[in-house]
Amino acid sequence: MRCDDSIALPRGGLRLTRLGMGCAPIGGLYQAVSERAARAAVDAAWDLGLRYFDTAPYYGFTRSERRLGEALSERPRDQYVVSTKVGRLMLPAAGVLPGTCGWADPLQYRPHYDYSYDGIMRSHEDSLERLDLDRIDILLVHDIGRATHGELHDKYWRQLTGGGFRALDELRGSGRVGAIGLGVNEWEVVADAMQECPLDCTLLAGRYTLLEQGALTPLLDACQRHGNAIVIGGPFNSGVLAGARTFNYTDAPAEILQRVDAIAAVCREFDTPLPAAALQFPMAHPAVVSCIPGSHDVAQLRQNAEWFELPIPPQLWQELKRRGLLDERAPVELGA
Repeated sequence: MRCDDSIALPRGGLRLTRLGMGCAPIGGLYQAVSERAARAAVDAAWDLGLRYFDTAPYYGFTRSERRLGEALSERPRDQYVVSTKVGRLMLPAAGVLPGTCGWADPLQYRPHYDYSYDGIMRSHEDSLERLDLDRIDILLVHDIGRATHGELHDKYWRQLTGGGFRALDELRGSGRVGAIGLGVNEWEVVADAMQECPLDCTLLAGRYTLLEQGALTPLLDACQRHGNAIVIGGPFNSGVLAGARTFNYTDAPAEILQRVDAIAAVCREFDTPLPAAALQFPMAHPAVVSCIPGSHDVAQLRQNAEWFELPIPPQLWQELKRRGLLDERAPVELGA
């Protein structure tokens, strides 16, 4: 499997490279990234053949969108795919401090949740301006769900079902957006959304990984049946599958670290880097079309590409299943 291989979404005809670039890091996620380094990372992704880039207004409080738009401005528009997100309006504000919401050097905006018809339409227009594009290929509803909103979930869900989905459907129907879906960290809300609106593509972060496969059944199987293509975000589960000790954006609990250690031990037996197995595992599911790990710099980006293409012995997956470290129902052969 090559990182520059591409596959079409079941609906709409958009083609995504199997490896894409998650652009939260160039927005300054946890550590500052200079303008030059951000541009170099996008240029390196292009040189590697990556043609799918995912961003969001929330990343760096609009910094990521602006940087990505600038970096792609001289590239042929028909040669790449951009996804961005709606659900948060970024409103001008003063006094936004470094480190706010995990962004090392956010711009002077504050997020305001709005999943309504008008909110989604305004967010779409704002993103077009920041990205300096005439169209957005994929528009994703960002962070809807109980894990994000808790007791306020019902309020925001009513906004989305009462007008937000209609806005997305109108944008898709008019051709201003090529595909619509969700960009979330919880799989249950994707299942709920599929009952309300035909989704083309969902970015699912951290919920179908080498570490956890709870989304396998019923969600991924249903997505395959209904043409809702899955993009895998957070393939390293916030870093714990790539040498860090963070999981779900916080310190990893002991039981998670123990499970990671057990998976890593099997990988060592087959001379396979754990991050390589983490990047490649979810790609075997037929609902999955792309994987978008984030990269803070060129070296990390190139390392991800190398891991993504590294041959992995099939016996590794079988041994993980034998030891109860991988759901025995999970597909492990690409194209099977």
